[in-house]
Amino acid sequence: MKRLPAFDFARHGLGVADAIQRVIGSQDTFVPLHEPEFSESAWALVKDCLDTGWVSSVGKYVDQFEQEIAVASNAAFGVAVVNGTAALQVAMLATGVSPGDEVIVPALTFVATANAVAHAGAVPHFVDSNEATLGMDAGALATHLERIATRRNGATFNRRTGRRISAVVPMHVFGHPVDMDALNAVASAYGLPVIEDAAEALGSEYKGRPCGSLGRIGAFSFNGNKILTTGGGGAVVTDDEDLAKRVKHLTTTAKVPHRWAFVHDEIAFNYRMPNLNAALGCSQLEELDARLALKRRLASRYSDAFTGMGGVKVVQEPEGCRSNFWLNALRIDTDDVAQRDRLLATLNDRQIMARPVWTLLHRLPIFATSPRADLPVAEKLEVQLINIPSSAHLGNDPSKQE
Repeated sequence: MKRLPAFDFARHGLGVADAIQRVIGSQDTFVPLHEPEFSESAWALVKDCLDTGWVSSVGKYVDQFEQEIAVASNAAFGVAVVNGTAALQVAMLATGVSPGDEVIVPALTFVATANAVAHAGAVPHFVDSNEATLGMDAGALATHLERIATRRNGATFNRRTGRRISAVVPMHVFGHPVDMDALNAVASAYGLPVIEDAAEALGSEYKGRPCGSLGRIGAFSFNGNKILTTGGGGAVVTDDEDLAKRVKHLTTTAKVPHRWAFVHDEIAFNYRMPNLNAALGCSQLEELDARLALKRRLASRYSDAFTGMGGVKVVQEPEGCRSNFWLNALRIDTDDVAQRDRLLATLNDRQIMARPVWTLLHRLPIFATSPRADLPVAEKLEVQLINIPSSAHLGNDPSKQE
């Protein structure tokens, strides 16, 4: 495949803005990255909560949402919680992550992935990304573990730190699935459970299988900017009934079921999703398939708009996968942060919200001392990736097309 010329802001900067504008149409106001969208059903279900008084963490919509999110992710069980970070934290605790352990996470991910590790009392251990998926690279992980890991007494330890490595947490960046078969094989060789950070990947599929159900346990986020929102919220999904019961117990203050007594058998969390939020989620799930179709249509239009543009390409779904394209991303062929930032400034000046990918987590002072592998791909992607407006409704109103 012939390589496009390197990105040069003087030649391509305004062209990027023009291409985005042709896709999303003329806009009178600032265009955000991802807006929540609500139907009349949302109003009706939330009003039902208000009318009946069932607004907190007990109510019919919590049960309904848990059942439906399990079905949507092809999992047997779902547990609704207050946000995606909480979902990851309790998923780690339920699968055996203990204080002082190390948990393998990508350096290129939202900070919540590593924060959840820290909230579980463990230490994030950063590994490299894959060029095609943007997520954790199974080959790089295998090479790194061969170098630093040792097995004894049925557990895996970091020879350099002496700490136990207790889990692997891949994250599907922007909704693009990680190569889970390869990753599961590496994790299995070291006896490590895979906890899927599917915060951005509801509706994405890997080889025909929904994200969230591809490891031992998975976690979703339903923040206001996600493809499905409950305002704030998250969920844990799994096929393991014992794990699901453990997660529900931990997120319900470890209260022992009883008609009236308040008996709690361990220190736990008040993490259950309120009925109000679950009602919103139920209404959103009614529209998920239609919204996914719109987002894939928008991604296709972006791909067409940037075909042949020098030094810029739209990030595509990995081979064998079907992405939800939660956030569309451009990859610019440069190693110059100043050029990237000039492009970001131009887009934002044009009322088009654009942002870089997250700062690699090992660069943050809070995680500067965490163990890490070599990160050549992640460090390149950090400079080259930018996100552009991705709301489902964009590009679907012919009257606004230029």
